[in-house]
Amino acid sequence: MLQSINPASNTVISNYSEHTPDQINELIEKAAGAQKIWAEATFDDRSACMQAAAALLREEKEDFSRLITLEMGKPITQSRAEVEKCAVVADYYARHAKDFLANEVIPTDASQSYISYRPLGLVLAVMPWNFPFWQVFRFAAPALMAGNGALLKHASNVTGSALAIASVFEKAGFPEGLFGVLKLPGKKAGEIIGNQHIKAVTITGSVGAGRAVASKAGSMLKKTVLELGGSDPYIVLEDADLDYAVKVCVNSRLINSGQSCIAAKRFIVVESLVKEFEERFVEVMKLRKMGDPMNEDTDVGPQANAALRDELHGQVKRSIRMGAKCLLGGAIPEREGAWYPPTVLTGVKPGMPAWNEEMFGPVAAIISAKDESDAIQIANDSVFGLGAAVFTRHEDRGRRIAEKDLNAGCCFVNDFVKSDPRLPFGGIGDSGYGRELSYLGIREFTNIKTVYVK
Repeated sequence: MLQSINPASNTVISNYSEHTPDQINELIEKAAGAQKIWAEATFDDRSACMQAAAALLREEKEDFSRLITLEMGKPITQSRAEVEKCAVVADYYARHAKDFLANEVIPTDASQSYISYRPLGLVLAVMPWNFPFWQVFRFAAPALMAGNGALLKHASNVTGSALAIASVFEKAGFPEGLFGVLKLPGKKAGEIIGNQHIKAVTITGSVGAGRAVASKAGSMLKKTVLELGGSDPYIVLEDADLDYAVKVCVNSRLINSGQSCIAAKRFIVVESLVKEFEERFVEVMKLRKMGDPMNEDTDVGPQANAALRDELHGQVKRSIRMGAKCLLGGAIPEREGAWYPPTVLTGVKPGMPAWNEEMFGPVAAIISAKDESDAIQIANDSVFGLGAAVFTRHEDRGRRIAEKDLNAGCCFVNDFVKSDPRLPFGGIGDSGYGRELSYLGIREFTNIKTVYVK
């Protein structure tokens, strides 16, 4: 039995029966059959379906937003933005997939030689709860526009969101069964990978889950794209606009109540500014309202569940025992639900969870650096490599650091790290491999085929 629980109140929203092995096989066979038909559809026909999906997302935005907030606690204003972003990525690939996957002529000694991008077949997606619509559309829009089918194993607590997404694709006119939802607990996802119809796997989740999926898929030589954890460093240099930097850093740390792989997590500030940064950072964090996620003025909702909240609190307590100083928050509120307040730690040193681990919640770790060189070294002292940012008034300095010095897949100057359909998204190290979004993302799930005619 799969269960959705409202993390704001700990009340049960819905129970869902787990699929039986026979039902799973039926869903896979149905998707495989639909994919063969879909692969022969023209880009114009695929585009019409994807544009219809975007329109449905916008028409039903309020219902979808409330469902997201009920299932995982995201503030309602952010849920609306998430649904709109899904519509944007659907529109983007509806418009551009044909050009992204057009045959590419390569002059050789042949009479004709070119690259053709052909669909792989069925893509299995193992997706997390923190962005229950966006994470799905981020892979599904390009994968479907490339002519693939899709099977979604979503996080159990957002099963309602998974079924709602499937209904969007069905109503939009995609072939019946092309996008299927597998109602399974996470531990059973690996059993699906071995099915002959599964040609590729994508996962967004923890490092442990990513390794397990990659190991299983790799043993069968199936393509994988992994977007895993992150401990994004934000460097604040002595020439930064401090008021602006603090505002951006706080906003990034509290996106999705701190539950984002690309949220800012480690704030590395040159020592000449660190005291002033701490004071202003705490002042701004104090103004962020934690409360009912259905309220329009709420900034921070609950964590997705109590177990995750307790794990985060354990990291905070261990960091404090090891010498970190808590400037704000750091205590579990006495109220029903999985709540955790905006929290600021300073004096963070190597070996502490706040330095070495991903803090998946509204906890900021402030680290003092001697200078630019030291700040870069601290930023790169991580097994992760998803996002990073640097704040400086000198654009050339920021560009140099972002391009050449920071070890991450997405490096921003004077802004918080975000995903954009026009730009590739992904990481290195324990943050995974492969890229989503842009023209690179849609090509990940294609057979990049050489055609040579003598």
